[in-house]
Amino acid sequence: MTPVPAHWKGTCETGRGFQKHHCNRKIVGARVFYRGYEAATGKINEKNEYKSPRDQDGHGTHTAATVAGSPVRGANLLGYAYGTARGMAPGARIAAYKVCWTGGCFSSDILSAVDRAVGDGVNVLSISLGGGASSYSHDSLAIATFGAMEMGVFVSCSAGNGGPDPVSLTNVSPWITTVGASTMDRDFPGSVKLGSGRTISGVSLYKGRRLLQANKQYPLVYMGSNSSSPNPSSLCLEGTLDPHVVSGKIVICDRGINPRVQKGQVVKDAGGVGMILTNTAANGEELVADCHLLPAVAVGEMEGKAIKHYALTNGKPTATLAFLGTRLGVRPSPVVAAFSSRGPNFLTLEILKPDVVAPGVNILAAWTGELGPSSLPTDHRRVRFNILSGTSMSCPHVSGIAALIKARHPDWSPAAVKSALMTTAYVHDNIHNPLQDSSTAAASTPYDHGAGHINPLKALDPGLIYDISAQDYFEFLCTQKLTAMQLKAFSKHSNMSCHHNTLATPGDLNYPAISVVFPEDTAISTLTLHRTVTNVGPPASHYHVVVSPFKGVTIKVEPKTLNFTRRNQKLSYKISFTRKSPQTMPEFGGLAWKDGVHKVRSPIAITWLPPF
Repeated sequence: MTPVPAHWKGTCETGRGFQKHHCNRKIVGARVFYRGYEAATGKINEKNEYKSPRDQDGHGTHTAATVAGSPVRGANLLGYAYGTARGMAPGARIAAYKVCWTGGCFSSDILSAVDRAVGDGVNVLSISLGGGASSYSHDSLAIATFGAMEMGVFVSCSAGNGGPDPVSLTNVSPWITTVGASTMDRDFPGSVKLGSGRTISGVSLYKGRRLLQANKQYPLVYMGSNSSSPNPSSLCLEGTLDPHVVSGKIVICDRGINPRVQKGQVVKDAGGVGMILTNTAANGEELVADCHLLPAVAVGEMEGKAIKHYALTNGKPTATLAFLGTRLGVRPSPVVAAFSSRGPNFLTLEILKPDVVAPGVNILAAWTGELGPSSLPTDHRRVRFNILSGTSMSCPHVSGIAALIKARHPDWSPAAVKSALMTTAYVHDNIHNPLQDSSTAAASTPYDHGAGHINPLKALDPGLIYDISAQDYFEFLCTQKLTAMQLKAFSKHSNMSCHHNTLATPGDLNYPAISVVFPEDTAISTLTLHRTVTNVGPPASHYHVVVSPFKGVTIKVEPKTLNFTRRNQKLSYKISFTRKSPQTMPEFGGLAWKDGVHKVRSPIAITWLPPF
């Protein structure tokens, strides 16, 4: 790589396990933040924990490699997912800011790290952490990232892993790009063959010396009852399995409470030879592969019920497990992950969240040498790459693509980059059907996938963008019932105030997604929102609008055509929504501006208060 640019102000802090030579032209910064943590929990025990930028947990290594890792040939996890691994922006440089410790990540440290990163001169902040939704003025990440946005830094954050429950989002500020998770067309199949002759497919990343013979059946046991509610031994919690009962058998364990891989350790400790991990209603048919410590296959809820029924009703139930490696070309994909946090965004219903989804299930990326792939202390295996799932994994995909867009368009604001990602996202899978929700196997909605799945190449040339300035975002905050003191946290020393507020409603923020909230008061029959687009395509561009039909409202867009004569020209339009027949459930659709080359799409959500 070329020498580090002179304007870079970051540095590499050193400490146990991390020295100056660990930084280079690729890793250009590494800092630690623990003052808030130590003030709350006491001194860090340096015997157990690196009080340095060294990653002990694996999370930071995995996310950093996903965003900007250099190409590595022959990357794999125990033979699974073999191939060339590369980050989204392999030419970008990495600066790591460590804010998380064994006892958690403290707001003061996170705020301090964001401010320091901006001061150091980063272009993109990839933040794979979050903690519940709180009001703007109480959300330290919202306050810190507002400052980053003012300085032109693009910020992407994980949406959270609270799905499929509705209203489970975190990091919902409009100046943050909020990223949900979806699958890709790669899978790690395993199978369960029952004594009844039936074969059931599941997933696994098990690779070890203890393999079960394919032609031999092993006794099968389920410690739960036939009622649908799991109990401690059906969940395989520590100390709940009787070795006399499970020794030499394959044990069925329900998902929930303790980590999935830990259930396998519990089975192994009790003398079991294998595990079938069964989904419960919370996970539905979503399958997440794990690097188990004994032969184990995860199956969906419906198949799990069938296996449990067989185990409880057959006098001598038996099974065997098989592991089938890596499968590509999975259809349909992508599918929205069940764990991905969902809208609506109750903090501000007029801001549709999440913004986009990106790959976040079974992601292969670099790993720490400190910990085995299951992250359990009893796991003595050491790997250079690991496969993980979570919105922590999807967020850096978007951060890396944002870096590529910024490199192509250095003059674009963070809002312009986000707009490009959102308006070019796709909402159909590889078999041309609407994106599915893994938890219901039905079509997903913008509350699940936002504007859709990112499309990196198209995002480089979006045609039109919805730009938003720091002043616009501040005027949005003026509509959010904050006190003058609370607003000061965002305006800081600048002269931003609410006196000249041009924003009639929060829905008028120039956001690339459109969320309309009809109040209970039926006297209000029409709601009108305003948007302004900037031409970033050819100087002479002619767009016409297409809007999907809705049951509950009629929609009118004025004007219906936008004729640009120069690059960076701005033109405005308004959309009026008129009540037709109020619906009990939210309605979803889209609006797109088309010029024959570009399709600039915005998702639309229409909510009728009271919504739930």
